[in-house]
Amino acid sequence: MKKILLVFFSLILIAVAGYIGWKYYYVFGEGVKSGTLNYVVRKGDVFKTYEGKLIQEGIRSRTPGAIQSYEFEFSVTDPKLAEKLMANSGKEFDLHYREYHGALPWRGFSRYIVDSIVAMR
Repeated sequence: MKKILLVFFSLILIAVAGYIGWKYYYVFGEGVKSGTLNYVVRKGDVFKTYEGKLIQEGIRSRTPGAIQSYEFEFSVTDPKLAEKLMANSGKEFDLHYREYHGALPWRGFSRYIVDSIVAMR
């Protein structure tokens, strides 16, 4: 009976560890977003993280003839990259990001983590 319980709890532990790994550490997608950098700030109650917003221009809108902007909210884990972004707020950027299934408090508020600058204009 002890052996069956040990195997059962081991399987449960492996399943929980696999789910946590998939949800918070598996890179679901990655790509590049372009637009005007609105802001990057350092904030948080317990974990201070860098959070930013990129404004993307768009031409699709619910009302005909109007232009709609898209907002890309992201987190930055590298302090040097965050400082560079903060110093150049308002400029056009192409930012490379990774997307996760879930956000971790020490990684940032967003599931999107910017890891590099592809281009700055």
